[in-house]
Amino acid sequence: MTDADISVSLYSDIACRLGEGPTYDPATHTAWWFDIEGRSLLEKRGNAAEATVHPLPFMASALAVVDTGRQLMAAEDGLYIRETATGKLSLHRPLEADNAATRSNDGRVHPSGALWIGTMGKAHEKGAGAIYWYRGGELRTLYSNVTIPNAICFSPDGRLAYFTDTALNRLMRVAVDPKTGLPTAEPTLFFDQCGGKGGLDGAICDADGVIWNARWGNGTVDAYSPDGTRIRTIAIDTRQVTCPCFVGPKLDRMIVTSAWSGLSDKARTNDPHAGKTFLIDLPMRGRPEPKVLL
Repeated sequence: MTDADISVSLYSDIACRLGEGPTYDPATHTAWWFDIEGRSLLEKRGNAAEATVHPLPFMASALAVVDTGRQLMAAEDGLYIRETATGKLSLHRPLEADNAATRSNDGRVHPSGALWIGTMGKAHEKGAGAIYWYRGGELRTLYSNVTIPNAICFSPDGRLAYFTDTALNRLMRVAVDPKTGLPTAEPTLFFDQCGGKGGLDGAICDADGVIWNARWGNGTVDAYSPDGTRIRTIAIDTRQVTCPCFVGPKLDRMIVTSAWSGLSDKARTNDPHAGKTFLIDLPMRGRPEPKVLL
């Protein structure tokens, strides 16, 4: 693959305060993502000219397909069932509902149907968050004392999970049971970004086991081979990129969310695309997101 094989364009001109949590439903050709701080869910179907914005009553950050009529949404106080057609929300399972200082953040579904979902302090308080495992009505804490959980994704065979605490900036890898998505060993270091430019943010793993990670503050999406080598860096026309996901009928395209949160008026003027969502066209083999098992 050469740079000539890659093109980056705008996918959505809507500037999210904190764009995050993109996912794609191949059955309906619909991309979904959040503006966490803007308390909204964005939807863009097929070749629609622009996204539809759905206001939310709380901060939310991750979405998974349950079936043709339902989605599971991770929000600041719980996991909610969302009716796809109407947007009606109903609480499915509380998640740190007794702690008003935290909210949900990064999350993805393991091939077994298990959702890994992270929480964090709304003011980025050190060690205030955790990473949880949810499947079939059961919720377990996997890792505690996490500041900014990110980069949750899984290998194609479901035997490996990846995650980071952006405050530490080390991408971790852990063996998991492919049937349940539960860890079977202690995490080990996969890639060390500590001391480097930018922070490891959201990630996704393609069909070849390559991990694609958004690097906050650096304006890039980086690709890592399964052995932990950074093999490609793609420039995005905004600094605070947050998370990628595969889209399109062949899942051979990628959208990347971004944010303008924390930028001064001058910084926003100098970064006019901050918060917008981008589309990367490149030769690759993406994977569909599994459905979550309630």
